[in-house]
Amino acid sequence: MTKKLYDRFWEIDFLRGIAIIMMIVFHLLFDIDFFGFYQLDLYSGYLLFFLYSIGIIFLLLVGISLSLSYNRVKKIYNKNELFFKFFKRGLKIFLLGLIITFVSWFYLDSGIIIFGVLHCIGLSIILAFPLLKFRFINLFFGFVFIFIGFFLRIFKFDFYWLVWLGFKPAQFYTVDYFPLFPWFGVILIGLFLGNTFYQNYKRKFRLMNLKNFKIIRFFCFLGRNSLLIYFLHQPIIFSIFYLLTY
Repeated sequence: MTKKLYDRFWEIDFLRGIAIIMMIVFHLLFDIDFFGFYQLDLYSGYLLFFLYSIGIIFLLLVGISLSLSYNRVKKIYNKNELFFKFFKRGLKIFLLGLIITFVSWFYLDSGIIIFGVLHCIGLSIILAFPLLKFRFINLFFGFVFIFIGFFLRIFKFDFYWLVWLGFKPAQFYTVDYFPLFPWFGVILIGLFLGNTFYQNYKRKFRLMNLKNFKIIRFFCFLGRNSLLIYFLHQPIIFSIFYLLTY
C-alpha cells in the first residue's frame, strides 16, 4: 500500500510553490509593519488583493489535490479506510492550526489567530469527504458558499461561537481569518476542477513538460514541502526581526 503507484503532476507542485513564495512575501511585509520598520496597510487596496490571491490559489489547489488523492487511492481502500485516511489528514492540519493559535496568543497583543488558513483547510478536508467524487455538485455548492460568505460580510454579530463559519462579531480582529463561508467554497471549486481536468488521475489536457528546468524544479520542491515551509517560515522570520529589534 505504501508503494508509489503514480507520478505527481508537476504543474500542481509548481503552482503551490508559487503560492508559498507569495505567502512568505506577505508575512515578510506583515513583520516589517509589526516591528515598526515601515508602516503598511496590509488589509486594504493592493495588499488585500494580494492576500486574497494567495488564499484563492492555495485553497483551489487544496481542492484539486483532494481530487487527485481520492482518485489515486479510491480503488485501493474501502470507504471506511478512505474516510479514516482523509479524516486523519484533516485532523493533523487542524491541530497544526491550533498550535499556530497558541503561538499567536503568546506573541500577539491583538489579532490572535482563531480560525486561520490551516484551521480552514483541516476542517474542510474532513467536510469534503462525501463530495470527493462529484463534479458539478461541488461547483454549485462552491458558489453557494462563496455567495453566503460575501453576504455575511454585510452584517456584524454579537456572538463568537460561529466565527469559524463567517459570522464575524463587530469587535472581532485577527491577523489570519479564513472562515468556511466563503473559503470552503473555493476548495469545492478546486474539487470540481480536479475531477474535471484530472479524472481518474489522468491529465485531460495537453501541457508541455517543463519539470526538468531548474527553476521549475525549485518551485516544485517548495510545493511538495509547502506545509512544512508554511508552518516554519513565519517563526523564523519573526525570530530574526525580534533579534534585530531587541
